[in-house]
Amino acid sequence: MTEITQQPASTHDQAVVWIVDDDASIRWVLEAALEDKPYRVKLFDSPTLALKHLSSAPPTVIVTDIRMPDMDGMTFMEAVHEVDAKIPVIIMTAHADLNTAVRSYQSKAFEYLPKPFDIDEAISLIERAIKRQLSGGRVVKHRATASSKQPLNIIGGAPAMQEVFRIIGRVSQLDVTVLINGETGTGKELIAQALHELSPRADQPFVALNTAAIPRELLESELFGHEKGAFTGAHSQRIGRFEQANGGTLFLDEIGDMPVDLQTRLLRVLNDGSFYRVGGRNPIHAKVRIVAATHQNMEQLVREGRFREDLLYRLNIIRIKIPALRERADDIPLLLKFYMSKEAKSLGLEEKHFDKDVEVFLSRLPWPGNVRQLRSLCTWLTIMAPDKLVRMEDLPLEFRQGPTQVVSGDDNEDWPILLRQWADQFLASGQEGLHTQAEPMFERVLIEAALQASQFHRQNAAKLLGWGRNTLTRKSQALGLE
Repeated sequence: MTEITQQPASTHDQAVVWIVDDDASIRWVLEAALEDKPYRVKLFDSPTLALKHLSSAPPTVIVTDIRMPDMDGMTFMEAVHEVDAKIPVIIMTAHADLNTAVRSYQSKAFEYLPKPFDIDEAISLIERAIKRQLSGGRVVKHRATASSKQPLNIIGGAPAMQEVFRIIGRVSQLDVTVLINGETGTGKELIAQALHELSPRADQPFVALNTAAIPRELLESELFGHEKGAFTGAHSQRIGRFEQANGGTLFLDEIGDMPVDLQTRLLRVLNDGSFYRVGGRNPIHAKVRIVAATHQNMEQLVREGRFREDLLYRLNIIRIKIPALRERADDIPLLLKFYMSKEAKSLGLEEKHFDKDVEVFLSRLPWPGNVRQLRSLCTWLTIMAPDKLVRMEDLPLEFRQGPTQVVSGDDNEDWPILLRQWADQFLASGQEGLHTQAEPMFERVLIEAALQASQFHRQNAAKLLGWGRNTLTRKSQALGLE
């Protein structure tokens, strides 16, 4: 075991940064990145060795890996905080999942940093931690989760999913409103359930309502309930979803489809926590955490006058963007394995596995129905595939010959045909907003191609696209390509 010290540059009041990782390359990268900073850097390849120096020379901030041979990062962090609970610890991990993210924050980590990380982001986190520590080191008290349930098994190793896990881990214990954005089938309700089950409200009700699935004239009663005789057919008192969710979480799916007049009532409830049943005279108080979700562009709805701007501000305290399945293609093999196992157990059938060529093929499909479509395929194959190994000929005909066929090789000349096939499948799946869905996908592909062709020279890329540089910048920012 070794300890390496970068010599101090000047003052005795310098911040001291510990890098604890058994991976020499990570230690080297972070040390090099901090070389020009006014910090003392100490490198440890072992948390056990680092702990021996803790009492005599405590650091200002610690950056530690989570998986190391002699002690895991969580145990190391707990040992550090037993000596000094104020020392901020940044947890790094290359094996990230939702459980890891949540455990990091519940164990009082300063921040959670998935590998591979952006070096500028890592340095920014270190500087924030140092600033907090040198300004007094406020200790955040984390409340224990009220439930013994395990976090939902949300699968994802792609960077976009790591960001989702990071946000869930950060806000699950906080009683704040969350807005979830994502295409149909990406798992918005699963994220909402995770937020509930990891919160102090976990032993209270989780109530879900799809506002787009309820007729407009019934939605008010569904949300707030009604009194007997409030309208024709109201033969008895009805308890609405807000009352059902009292003390717990109310998940409002497809919030963008809520009528404007009901948006006004919802805003009042969010502001003062009280409401009236339809036909009622007595105010009802409900302590409910709101988690809302939509597949639509909420800012666009505001511009069109279809959604109240002030309500969006109240809902959009924390926003979670769930990536489409095509944006996290590396996760597709993991999802296929998970759902093939899950469906086999559910149906009482033998679990089946994919031939490697099939797995590669499926990983390249556009998946307009996202994870929901993938799970449906796994159910179908569990029932219909004749052998334990799933081959190309076992896939449904529409996957082998139909709209989901991917572009490859010489087929690039036929992209309009394939685009038409994708559009046909999108509409056949019962979804709406075809152009809204396709336009950002189309522009993203063109921008990425132009940037690649221009060696990422933005002025030249803009010329290749036939745009001005400002247009490229604006569209890149809108698509999250910056």
